Amino acid sequence: MTGTFGRGPVLSMDTLVRVRRELAAPRTPAVDASRRLVLPAGMTAPLGCDAVTVPARFGPLILPRLPRVGCVYADAAHWWWLVPSDSDYALEWPVPARYTTGALLPDLPRAPGLIHRPEGDVPYTPPIPLYLALCRITGTTPTWSRPVSA
Repeated sequence: MTGTFGRGPVLSMDTLVRVRRELAAPRTPAVDASRRLVLPAGMTAPLGCDAVTVPARFGPLILPRLPRVGCVYADAAHWWWLVPSDSDYALEWPVPARYTTGALLPDLPRAPGLIHRPEGDVPYTPPIPLYLALCRITGTTPTWSRPVSA
């Protein structure tokens, strides 16, 4: 696809966001695969994987609010929800949630266990319903509903 009058390729917003992230990413050695949440056998992540981490006390409150639940991992302190890459674009995830690019794990003595596996082969929880559920539970106004100041 070319731009107006054939002046070059048209770049989508998704492409521009990915390029910006790649340019801003620190040049570090490859992350050890054991530091990432592992997909269950037979699952694929065609859109890449990021994770939203919430304190464990919020997990049971979020589950019934979602139309679809993807892979969820947990330990005694936190629950991790797999979402497609770049699900933080234009969203400020409410505190105390943490958004992790690449579904990276913090330094834990052992990886959290898989507590929910969806049917099918796609591991994602839809990010917008997850965001709205977190906003509701934390009493946070969604980003797009906040007043704009001049």
